[in-house]
Amino acid sequence: MNRLHKKLFRITNQLQELAEEERAVRQELDMHRAINDDAQVDAALGNYIDREEAGLTRNDVLRFERSLASIDRRRVRLDAQRRRLLERLERR
Repeated sequence: MNRLHKKLFRITNQLQELAEEERAVRQELDMHRAINDDAQVDAALGNYIDREEAGLTRNDVLRFERSLASIDRRRVRLDAQRRRLLERLERR
């Protein structure tokens, strides 16, 4: 197997790992969004502690959203690398 094929396999594996990571992060994000929704309602009706908790849960949601954005950027980069390698392979 030549070097080009090895790179393609490596990128394909990385893309699969990213897909798994994205699935896990999306599940966590969904859970944190539900918790955040409840915390925001409690904060609107409650006291200082509820508002503080609502801020923390909102930050959790933002953190997981940033994580998803990071995964997406990495996927775009890997897809571009993969396309370039496939084009090189086709020219051979």
